[in-house]
Amino acid sequence: MAIELNNNIYTDGGNDTETTPVVLVHGFPVDHRMWDECAAALRDQAVKQGVKPFAIWAPDMPGAGEGPIPSDEDSGGKDADGAFPYGLDRMADAYVDLLHAAGHGKAIWVGLSMGGYLILDIQRLHPEAVAALALCDTKADADSADMRLKRVAIATDCETTGTHEPVMGFAVPSEADSTVKQSDAYCRQFETWINEQPADGIAWRERMAAGRPDLNDVLPNINVPVAVICGDKDPSSPPAVMKPVADAMTKTDVTMTVIDDCGHFSAYEHPDQVAAALLELVKRVG
Repeated sequence: MAIELNNNIYTDGGNDTETTPVVLVHGFPVDHRMWDECAAALRDQAVKQGVKPFAIWAPDMPGAGEGPIPSDEDSGGKDADGAFPYGLDRMADAYVDLLHAAGHGKAIWVGLSMGGYLILDIQRLHPEAVAALALCDTKADADSADMRLKRVAIATDCETTGTHEPVMGFAVPSEADSTVKQSDAYCRQFETWINEQPADGIAWRERMAAGRPDLNDVLPNINVPVAVICGDKDPSSPPAVMKPVADAMTKTDVTMTVIDDCGHFSAYEHPDQVAAALLELVKRVG
């Protein structure tokens, strides 16, 4: 069986298959709800600017939100260390299958953090399904050996104990973090979202990310419009990490947006600014 996805539709674009949908791919360890305000802002800004209506979707990754957790077999099998070496590829196939099942040939793929890994893999495996890409707070590198081991250990802990504690750091700010991340509202929201994720689903995503390939070789071959978006206070994908990603895409026109006082979840922290950058990408596709 193929991997199943739970799609969440913010706007259906009038079910016009001639328009290009925007597919928002969430980060770890939350689900599609991190896009709620950004999707609403994108819709509203498009209406105000007279842009033809288009669909906006945000599927839950497997094991996130209402997304079914795939079996090891459907994930392509495990490596000896417990990582899923084909999990990302299987998930990329599922997203493209979802697009085609709705009657669309291409999408504008928007990925934040772990979502960025996915859309780069879609570009690698299914370039014909890509109208444009928006890479938000992400990177193309595979995990280091140490990080791979850490992810697998977290997955095992979540599976055996049902804990969410190993990933709760996403809801805990430091003094160097953005104003939004240091707010009580942010901490409460992300703590709630993380606790609502199935522990086995967190584990699946960790095993998938641990086994993913290095995707830097994809970058020089991209020839569709690209937006690169990041926060200046992102601890893992700051401008110093994302600028080389943008520079590596030499066959296309890349716009880079750096958002001030913004951390890793830019689409949640500053939804209006991210939506504005995404709408410019939509206009470039036409």
